[in-house]
Amino acid sequence: MNLSFKGGIHPLSSIHHGKYLTEKAALEVMPAPKVLSFPISQHIGAPAKPIVEVGDRVLMGQKIAEAAAFVSVPVHSSVSGTVTEIAQKSHILGRPVLSIVVENDFKDEKVPGFGETRDISKLDKKELVGMIQEGGIVGMGGATFPTHVKLSPPDDKPIDYLIVNAAECEPFLTADHRALLEKTDDIVKGLQVVMKILGVQRGIIGIENNKKDAIAKVRTAVKGLPITVKTLRVKYPQGGEKQLIQAITKREVPSGGLPMDIGAVVLNTSTCIAIYQALVKQIPLIERIVTVTGIVKKPSNLIVRVGTSFEDVCEYVGGFTEHVEKLITGGPMMGIAQYSLDVSVIKGTSGILALGKELAVFPPQVNCIRCTRCVQACPAGLLPLTMNQHILRADYETAEKYHVMDCIECGACSYICPSNRYLTQSFKLGKMQILKQRKAQSAK
Repeated sequence: MNLSFKGGIHPLSSIHHGKYLTEKAALEVMPAPKVLSFPISQHIGAPAKPIVEVGDRVLMGQKIAEAAAFVSVPVHSSVSGTVTEIAQKSHILGRPVLSIVVENDFKDEKVPGFGETRDISKLDKKELVGMIQEGGIVGMGGATFPTHVKLSPPDDKPIDYLIVNAAECEPFLTADHRALLEKTDDIVKGLQVVMKILGVQRGIIGIENNKKDAIAKVRTAVKGLPITVKTLRVKYPQGGEKQLIQAITKREVPSGGLPMDIGAVVLNTSTCIAIYQALVKQIPLIERIVTVTGIVKKPSNLIVRVGTSFEDVCEYVGGFTEHVEKLITGGPMMGIAQYSLDVSVIKGTSGILALGKELAVFPPQVNCIRCTRCVQACPAGLLPLTMNQHILRADYETAEKYHVMDCIECGACSYICPSNRYLTQSFKLGKMQILKQRKAQSAK
């Protein structure tokens, strides 16, 4: 039985979903470049605080910026070399961010203990969670929420569902698919560690049904373990955290609430790998799997050092086959368009997608015809056409009453709209204005 949720869409066609470009491309290690730039903000929460200075020599795996609050994680160097600059640099979010620039000496001289197996069997929950924070682990599906926070629910919110999100419903992206096939043991071992931390008796791995080879591989790996593989219907946004929980548990996260409010925690496949690497192998989060696809000469799934520039990554795969109309970090539905290749791969970079004219050009929007297709498609059960009307009038108070803050910004409404309304874009603007107003009110 393939589980699912109410609403959703099927972006592109079943043939031209884009995944065919890289789903058979085995993981390939990209060599580290000459210069790497590490933004101190690679996660939701307080930016990390630099603890190195220009001229310092750093080692591979060394902490170069420390966590500045509970909802914060440190940043580690992914190479050995010399700090040459600490300055504002371009960031994938479109604004300058303080970054630590390291010139690689190509020695990969590591910090003591790096890569050595550590026995964690006698460590308690507090110690394990602390080590996850020190390892710089964040959600690697794109949200970049610090993982140690997610694994520290209050005592009055016991967790009984621990789910690994392996849906990977975004078109073009195949990083999680390849991880399921080639990093299976690390995913399972990472999941087992988190089960111990949360005291959960059974883990669940949710995989979309278009990854039959991965489903078979994972089911074989978990045979005899208290871990279940659940197959999911191929539909977008099946990998949305709240939609995945609803599909698997039939529980609904309340408006303004968190998964832990209904006893659930969701982790990405790569996050499980990073947890295992940090706790057992003493390797902090310094690299990740990135799908590089679209109109590049060699669509690939690369293991890339954090801090590598998009320009270096794209050059490594041979550049582009035609003029790039749009470059996106992430997938085409929820990814962020980039105006430059001069940005770094960060912990949440799951993909680099280059689009040509065929898919990148937005048709002009026309008046809403009130067909309600956006309402039918919305996985959060909202009224996109009504929220859009109020936001265009700058009536953010009414938009908030229609629960615009519950929008997950999946883009399903914009995709399905026959009038090509820029719905999701308006909701992002509305949410930003509402948060701005809240901040102004709290400052009074």
